[in-house]
Amino acid sequence: MLRLVLILGFLFLGRTGFAQLVENYDQEWVNSDKQSLVSREVQKQLSVNLETFPESFLRFEVPGNSTLFIEGKLWRLFQKDTVFQVPVYKLKEEFEKETIQLTVINDRISLGGVSLSVSKVLDQEMTVGFTAKAGDTPENRRVIAQPIKDFYFTSLLIILFLLAIYRLAYPYLLGVLLQPLAVINAEDFSESGSLQKFFSFDILFYLLIVGMMISQSAVTSILIFRPEWLKGWLGRDFASFMMIWLAGSFGMLILTILKFIAIRIISYLFDLGKSEFAHFFYLLRLIVIGFSAVILIGCYFMVNNFSVISSVFGSLMSLFFWFYVLGVFGLFLIMMNRLSFKKYHLFTYLCIAEIVPFLILSKWIMVLGQ
Repeated sequence: MLRLVLILGFLFLGRTGFAQLVENYDQEWVNSDKQSLVSREVQKQLSVNLETFPESFLRFEVPGNSTLFIEGKLWRLFQKDTVFQVPVYKLKEEFEKETIQLTVINDRISLGGVSLSVSKVLDQEMTVGFTAKAGDTPENRRVIAQPIKDFYFTSLLIILFLLAIYRLAYPYLLGVLLQPLAVINAEDFSESGSLQKFFSFDILFYLLIVGMMISQSAVTSILIFRPEWLKGWLGRDFASFMMIWLAGSFGMLILTILKFIAIRIISYLFDLGKSEFAHFFYLLRLIVIGFSAVILIGCYFMVNNFSVISSVFGSLMSLFFWFYVLGVFGLFLIMMNRLSFKKYHLFTYLCIAEIVPFLILSKWIMVLGQ
C-alpha cells in the first residue's frame, strides 16, 4: 500500500511540476566572433537536431536584451528574461531541415554573464515571462534580418546616387534647398510664376528624392515593428521590400504636391501673399535634415548592432516628432517678423496648414503601431 502511494505521488508531482526532459543542449553552445566595422561581436551558436523526438517541444530560456536567430532569420528580440516553447514539428515544417542553427546575440556574452538554455521536453508547460497580443505569434513577428539590411543599404545607395546626379545638374539650387535656417528669398523664387517653377523638373526631382528618404524610413519601420503587415502583401523578401519602397516614394511625391497645393490655397484664403514657397521649402529642409539623421544613425546600428534597431528607430521617430514641432514654432517666429500680420491669424494659419494635420498623422501612426 505504501509503495502504491509513493508511486502515485511521484506521478502526480511529475505532472504538476516540470515537463519531462528528453534532451539538453546547454553544454553544446559554441562561441563565435562577428567582426563589424568598428567593433567585435561575440555570439553563441547551437545546432539542434529536429529528427529526434519529433513530438516534443523545444524549450528556450533566453536572458533579457538578447536576439535569437534561427537559420539566419530573426526569430525575436527579447527585452526581458523569457521562457517559451515551440513544437519541434512546426520548426521542421517551416525550415524543412533536419538540423537548424540557433544564434543568440547578447552584449554580455563576451563577459561570460549570459545564461542560455535550450532543451527538448515531452509535455508542454506554462510559458513564463512571455506576453503577446492576440494574433501576435512568433511566426507573425518573425522577419528576415539580411533582406532588411540589403533593402536598407541598396535604397540608401540609390538615394545617394540620385542626389549626386542632382548636385551635378543643379549645384546652386541644391545648396539653397539644404539651408536649414533660411527662408527661400525672392532671388531664388520670384513672386511671378512661382507655381510654374514649383512644377518644374528640378523641383519635382528634388521632391522625389525627399519622398524616397521618407519612404525608406517608413518601410524600415514597418519591417521592424509590424512585419506581419507584409504577410498578405507582396512578401517578405528583398524584391518585395524594394517594390513597396518605390511605390511609397512616388506616393510621397504625390502627397507632397497635394500638400503644397493645400498650403497655397490656405495662404490665399488668409491673404498671406506669396509666402507659401517660403513656408513649404523651409519645413521641407527640416524634413530632409531630420530624415537624414534618422537614416545615417539607423545605418550605423544596422551594421554594428542590429539587435537594438527597434528601440533605436522608436527613439529616432520620437525625436523627429519634436524636431518638426520645434520647426513649426521657428516658422511662426520667422513669419511673425517677416509679415505684417496679426499673431492670432498667423497662429491659426499654421494650425490649419501644419500642426493639426501633423498631429492627426502622428496619432494615426501611433495607433497603428500599438
